[in-house]
Amino acid sequence: MTIMLTNAPVDEELDNAGLIVQRAIERLARDWQAPPDLDDLAAEAGLSPAHFQKLFKRRAGVSPKRFAQFVTLGHARRLLREERGGLLDAAYDLGLSGPSRLHDLFVVAEACTPGEYKAAGAGLTIRWGVHDVPLGRALLAATPRGLCWLSFVAAPGTGKGLEENLAELRAEWPAAGLVEDPAATASMAARAFEGVGEGPVTVHLRGTNFQLKVWQALLAIPFGQVTTYDAVARSIGRPGANRAVGNAVGANPISFVIPCHRVIRKTGVLDNYRWGPARKRALLAWEAARLAG
Repeated sequence: MTIMLTNAPVDEELDNAGLIVQRAIERLARDWQAPPDLDDLAAEAGLSPAHFQKLFKRRAGVSPKRFAQFVTLGHARRLLREERGGLLDAAYDLGLSGPSRLHDLFVVAEACTPGEYKAAGAGLTIRWGVHDVPLGRALLAATPRGLCWLSFVAAPGTGKGLEENLAELRAEWPAAGLVEDPAATASMAARAFEGVGEGPVTVHLRGTNFQLKVWQALLAIPFGQVTTYDAVARSIGRPGANRAVGNAVGANPISFVIPCHRVIRKTGVLDNYRWGPARKRALLAWEAARLAG
C-alpha cells in the first residue's frame, strides 16, 4: 500500500533553539485559553522579545501570536466545517492525502503477519534514536522492515521523558531487542519532518486487523486538516463504531507519520491523544502555520 502524506520542510536549527521553542510551544498549547504574550514567553526563555520572536518564527514558521491563534478551539471548529464536504471520502477517491501539499511524503505500510504479531518481536532487533524535530525532540525506532515507533519526548518537567517513551516502546514490542542507534533512524526523521531524502518511508505495524484498518484510514487525512471519529468509522465500513475507532486511533504507535492527531470530536474538542491534548493542539497548529506560510 502506497499513500501520499504531506509535511513541510524546516530551516536548520539555531543553537539551543529546539528546547527554547519546544517549551514555548508546549506552553502555548497547554494554556491556549489564556495564552502568554510575547513578553512573557521571551522572559521565560531569557531572551529579548525581538530575539525570541525571530527564533520562534525561524523554527515554527509563524509568529508566537499567530501560532496561539491556531491552537484555539475556534480553529479546530473551522477545520471541521471544511471537513463537512466529505474530505476523507474525497481523499480516498483520489488516493492522495489532499490537494494542498508543500511536498509529498510517500508512506508504505507493512503489517506484521498473524504469527509475527503473536511473537511480539521475538528475534527482532529494533534500533532507536532521539532526534530534533520542529516541535522538539522525537523518539524514532525501526525494525529491519521499517519505522515501528515515533513518539514525542517532552521538555524536562513538562510530560513524558525519554525513559517513559522507551518503556512504551518496550511494551509495544516486548520480545524484541532494543539497540540505541540514532544513525539508523536519522534519515527517517529527516524524511518525515523535513522532507529531506528520496523514496518512501516504510512503516512496520503491529496491530489487530481492526487497528490496521483504522490506521490505514488515517493516512488519507490531508495535511493541516481534521476529520471526526464518526467519519473514520464510516470510511472503513463500520458506522457507529466510534468508540472502537477511538481506541484504535489512541493505540497508534507511529505519531505524525500516521496522523492520529488529525482525528477530533465533532465539538472540536482536542482530547484522547496518546501523547496528550497539548501535543495534539501543537501538531495541528504547526501544520496550519506551515500551510499559512
